[in-house]
Amino acid sequence: MQRNEAILDMAKTGQIIKRIMQDKGYTVKDIQNYLRLSTPQAIYHWFAGKSIPTVDNLYALSDLFCIPVDAMLKGNRRFIFVPYCDARFRRLYIYYERLTMLKSA
Repeated sequence: MQRNEAILDMAKTGQIIKRIMQDKGYTVKDIQNYLRLSTPQAIYHWFAGKSIPTVDNLYALSDLFCIPVDAMLKGNRRFIFVPYCDARFRRLYIYYERLTMLKSA
């Protein structure tokens, strides 16, 4: 069995975070204050693809943006977006996952 390695594209991940941030109406200063960063440089590094947020910052951004962490990361994994903040969609997604598992078994 061949193992598929997960590959993370830092540049695209930074662009996704920037787009989500702008779509939600947040500024770099808002994100800096929310994450309690001393300077905004880390955020600009994310946008430039020089680095990605730490795991704890990804979780915090996930809560702030009301999206799953996977929606912010761009890699070689397939992802289906589900708005987790809405209980109706969350229930539907759980049913979908169960149905998918039953079909594959």
